[in-house]
Amino acid sequence: MRLFGLPGARTAPPEPVRPGDVLAEAEALHVRLGTREVLAGVDVAARAGEVLALVGPNGAGKSTLLGALAADLPAASGTVRVHGRPAHAWSARELALRRAVLPQSATLSFPFAVEEVVRMGRAPWAGTALEDEDDPAVAAAMAATGTADFAARPFSALSGGERARVALARVLAQRARLLLLDEPTAALDLRHQELVLRVCRERARAGDAVVVVLHDLGLAAAYAHRVVILRAGRAVADGPPAGVFTDRLLSDVYQQPVEVFPHPRTGDVLVSPVRDS
Repeated sequence: MRLFGLPGARTAPPEPVRPGDVLAEAEALHVRLGTREVLAGVDVAARAGEVLALVGPNGAGKSTLLGALAADLPAASGTVRVHGRPAHAWSARELALRRAVLPQSATLSFPFAVEEVVRMGRAPWAGTALEDEDDPAVAAAMAATGTADFAARPFSALSGGERARVALARVLAQRARLLLLDEPTAALDLRHQELVLRVCRERARAGDAVVVVLHDLGLAAAYAHRVVILRAGRAVADGPPAGVFTDRLLSDVYQQPVEVFPHPRTGDVLVSPVRDS
């Protein structure tokens, strides 16, 4: 099945990116949802070649920040740039060539086969010089997410975890250089949580900027190059996990005693709640 984009002249693909290029950034960002200010003066930048994890308690503004960086939510004030240009200056199709978004849940009203769902990620490339890469892009995305074995099954017949992996495959098939993933591990078992975060690291090694919302601080510590800790709509820390994950800060942010210590074999950061014996 081939999905066609908008009619008209062929669209030029995005310019190449270099390691360290800022592909999404917010400056003094304020976002309101109704009468509530959800983000209050947040500064953040996502760079090519890194995994950036957004962490914090429920209601901290993680998903809202991701939506603003995707240009899906408007800023009340402040600036959001995608690939160096104000987000509102891109058309919807231009954005789709530059950033791919994985929402918290994936629903479809029609019984599309899994491969057809993944192929939807290729729609922005129709009419560009790279539209002939559809088949290899879809195959590579399904191989990376372990979804090729049920390519012909209806999406509606999948388990929650299988749907989550198919949705990630669609995002990967889009081959945008900026990936914005909202809780991609929430519905997954241990094995597939690790698979998804390894894919994030692989995309960063390939030069993409990956922004991922995570609740599991252990996964963030293990796989993120950098973390932004949000609390009540503000960024209270930004840096490598080993630098910003401290007992005092995490205990304060989560209102739960937390212990941070090095792994006995690798030295990597481990995070554990303090429990009564």
